[in-house]
Amino acid sequence: MSVQSDLEKAHAPRDVDVSAAGRGVWLVKVPKYLSDQWKSCPPGTDVGNLKISKSKEPNKKPDIVFTTFNVAQKKPVTAAAPLASSSASLSSVAAAAQPLVPLGQPKKLPTSQNHKFLVTNVGNQKLVVMSEAKSDNSGSDPLAGKICVEGRVMQRAECHPIVDSNYRQIKREQVSAHNTPQRQMKLLPGFVQTYKPVKEPVGSMKDMKAKKAEKRSRAEKDKVLDILYNAFEKHQFYNIKDLMGITKQPAPYLKEILKEICNYNMAAPHKYMWELKPEFRHYKSQEESGASGTT
Repeated sequence: MSVQSDLEKAHAPRDVDVSAAGRGVWLVKVPKYLSDQWKSCPPGTDVGNLKISKSKEPNKKPDIVFTTFNVAQKKPVTAAAPLASSSASLSSVAAAAQPLVPLGQPKKLPTSQNHKFLVTNVGNQKLVVMSEAKSDNSGSDPLAGKICVEGRVMQRAECHPIVDSNYRQIKREQVSAHNTPQRQMKLLPGFVQTYKPVKEPVGSMKDMKAKKAEKRSRAEKDKVLDILYNAFEKHQFYNIKDLMGITKQPAPYLKEILKEICNYNMAAPHKYMWELKPEFRHYKSQEESGASGTT
């Protein structure tokens, strides 16, 4: 028997509670700062009051005003640690219990904020609000939560804030929080040990002194020729820097000897490299070997 995949489990038939399917609900779009506040609220918390007043003008929709509460003030305050003495100030307790505010959110919120609802009809759409209760057991199946139908959408609305002093304060704090840089300059209270800048590190200075101390002196010509012949027995082409490292001779003196026994290539593929002259070779070049093969 094969094990069911996650896709098959997701589309498996499940029981749905439809006891509240006949209830009419509103689908309301709220601003982001309200949704951030309500996410941290426990279930069943009152978040505001809704006031519906009939319009005096005929054939006009009623005025709907939603007044929100500051849900942060309704949360129970738990101190981080017990106070050492009864003479401790209340400001320290409030500072310890104050929750951290994410970047871009206002630090202080007014006690209430008025919002206006713009109600629109659903039309021919049939919308249903559903909820899923996750299981508390971590080892159980995550798809085993209870699914309920909370109701049928009767009205759609958008929650727009009324521009007043409280709303301006919220937007002002949001803008200031966004413009506050994460990295700021800090004044150091005392003297900090610093070091003066130098042109070159100590290690490079030692290397420069060692290179200056190592002066290349001219050796006998026959000895240099023996070293060159041994080097060209291993490889056919050499760069001048490689030959200087092998022979330990200065560049002008080495070039004088190379001009006598070597040819300097000016064309690719061995451009700017030295090669023994044909009379000093004991091997055939590629052109000579190709010509002998054709004959």
